[in-house]
Amino acid sequence: MILAAGQGKRMRPLTDNLPKPLLKAGKHALIEYQIFNLARAGFMDIVINHAYLGTMIEEALGNGDQYGVRIHYSPETLVLETAGGIVNAMHLLTNPQQTMPFLVVNGDIYCEFDYTPLRATLDTMQTQAKQRSAHLILVDNPEHHPEGDFSLQHGYVTSAGTKKLTFSGIGLYQSQIFHTVAPGEAAKLAPLLRQAMQNNQVTGEYFSGRWIDVGTPERLQQLDNHLKVQAQS
Repeated sequence: MILAAGQGKRMRPLTDNLPKPLLKAGKHALIEYQIFNLARAGFMDIVINHAYLGTMIEEALGNGDQYGVRIHYSPETLVLETAGGIVNAMHLLTNPQQTMPFLVVNGDIYCEFDYTPLRATLDTMQTQAKQRSAHLILVDNPEHHPEGDFSLQHGYVTSAGTKKLTFSGIGLYQSQIFHTVAPGEAAKLAPLLRQAMQNNQVTGEYFSGRWIDVGTPERLQQLDNHLKVQAQS
């Protein structure tokens, strides 16, 4: 699942008439880089939620044929936040007969992380459903978020610890971690993760490569410059 329902208020005026995931850096829209990465890793069924100017996302991406994937949409009329948006799309992510863990990524990040190994992690999580609720990718703290989010200790993610890393917006989840969130309810993801961390049910890994939270016009410009230089090299 790609999360693409945010309004991108910090990106204004760029997002006055365009949803943030469709902003371009280099030759492609932000959300397209995520689709390319997922397709390369063999994730062929992709769910995208949207709200603000969401029909533009559907018109731009279509059913996924142009990327070699199948795209399913989960529209939201209310802002449901991260956890609420995932719950709203749960019927597209899994089914009651065979509950499977799934991958969720933010649509407004640029990351050169290879998703391929996460397929094996998903298989492992399937056999450890009661012991492992989530698996998070953590990165170095960017300048705009120096305090970080969570610590990584012996393969487990915790909200304790002094050396904090930043949650990349890339995570694997069991559906049960969302059981307290009702369909149509707005809910944030962080409190659910912290609760699972208290029960030692959240594992993680560290990624040292390029990751950018494209949250401002300045960071979008920096990414655009990087990609143009990369294309010329």
